[in-house]
Amino acid sequence: MYVEDLKRGTNKDIGPKDIFEMGSSLAVHPPCFSTDKKGDDAMKDLISYIAQALVDHPEEVSVTEVEGNQTSVLELQVAKEDIGKVIGKQGRTARAMRTILGAASAKLKKRTVLEIIE
Repeated sequence: MYVEDLKRGTNKDIGPKDIFEMGSSLAVHPPCFSTDKKGDDAMKDLISYIAQALVDHPEEVSVTEVEGNQTSVLELQVAKEDIGKVIGKQGRTARAMRTILGAASAKLKKRTVLEIIE
């Protein structure tokens, strides 16, 4: 099954294997990983990319970094009406973003914390 088949509207059920076989034609690649950015800039771009994908007003997403001795703090600020979308039900979306950030920063052997500013 190919993307063209989806556009034509075939009646075949699509499963995970079909999507995997379609490869990069369906994949969305974050721009921060297509450049040579490393370290904190990549972390800021990662959080910004995820937040912009979640909110209704992506132009109002801003990520600032506060450097500490051992820890960097990324402050995420979004539009007031989008704050719930970034936090999610019972904080699940925010927790997932923090988990991804923790895993990515562990690769750099650095601790990075995400704070969502209201």
